[in-house]
Amino acid sequence: MGKEKFKRIFGPGKALIAMIHTAASPGAPLHRLPVDEIVGRALDEAGIYAAEGVDALMIENMHDVPYLKRNTGPELTALMTRIATEIKSRFDLPLGIQILAGANRQALAAALISGADFIRAEGLVFGHLADEGYMDSDAAELLRYRKHIGAEHIAVFADIKKKHASHAVTADVDLEQTAHTAAFFLADGLIVTGTATGRPATPADVEAVHPAGLPVLVGSGITADNLADYYPLADGFIVGSYFKRNGHWANDLDRERIRRLVTRKKTLDDNV
Repeated sequence: MGKEKFKRIFGPGKALIAMIHTAASPGAPLHRLPVDEIVGRALDEAGIYAAEGVDALMIENMHDVPYLKRNTGPELTALMTRIATEIKSRFDLPLGIQILAGANRQALAAALISGADFIRAEGLVFGHLADEGYMDSDAAELLRYRKHIGAEHIAVFADIKKKHASHAVTADVDLEQTAHTAAFFLADGLIVTGTATGRPATPADVEAVHPAGLPVLVGSGITADNLADYYPLADGFIVGSYFKRNGHWANDLDRERIRRLVTRKKTLDDNV
């Protein structure tokens, strides 16, 4: 089911998903900009990505540090819904939503109302100790909520053993077992990451989750130089930091970096 949904969203090839880090939201400590400017900046980035030929877009409230755990305010859900709605109305690309930290229900609601296609869900299976504190699994509640609101067409891609978290409490559950559990708990795809934003996952970790039978996405650390190492192992690549000046997530977009990675992916696509 996950592979069918993945192909329906992205088509038959591999997906290069460009991350838009939205400016700090109302109520967040770093909030400075009027809402219209927050939306406008996100649309500007979406336009650059679309013009350079990425396969899909994703929005994330990365500047809202420090993050609330699960229970974000309605103003953030409303803002992400507006941004996603305006992006979908202007660009004919698949769109995903992540709301930090672990606000998976809010992301799903925003996706349904805006017409977005997928969400990135952290903490779907097993518990872990995150920056924000202990985060328990929410698969049962989230997927019942998806059923309840009629959003089953929206894919849930699950981070497993995710970055920025300690997994000592589940040290006896390896990555492959975690992947199987996510599949059993009806995730539509698996996201494998390194230890932090911009840090690469190991190819061995990406390969280890294949037996679960779900689409696999690499969620951190992809660059034009290492894409070939991951290309045969994954169905999709979520890229944020590499597309920014000097490879730092908080900087402005660097069109040359975007162009370089898009060109590299097209070369690999042509050689399949």
